Amino acid sequence: MEEITKHLKLGNLIIGTKQTIKSLRKGTLAKIFLANNCPESIAEDIEHYAALVNLEVQKLDIACDELGAVCKKPFLISVISIPK
Repeated sequence: MEEITKHLKLGNLIIGTKQTIKSLRKGTLAKIFLANNCPESIAEDIEHYAALVNLEVQKLDIACDELGAVCKKPFLISVISIPK
């Protein structure tokens, strides 16, 4: 969680499934975080693409609504990632 807040303050956190998958396909990510209640289909897609490039996917102990609050956003967040 400290890593997320650190990158949030730096302003280089990628929020959202579409942006994460786009960056993952380009090979520009260092790490991906999934909320514990991330929809299974999204989690499978992310894990599949991450496995192709040997990228770590970390499942968090917090839900989508809490992750949204941590990121100071007024909506649910299932997926966030950190660029290289």
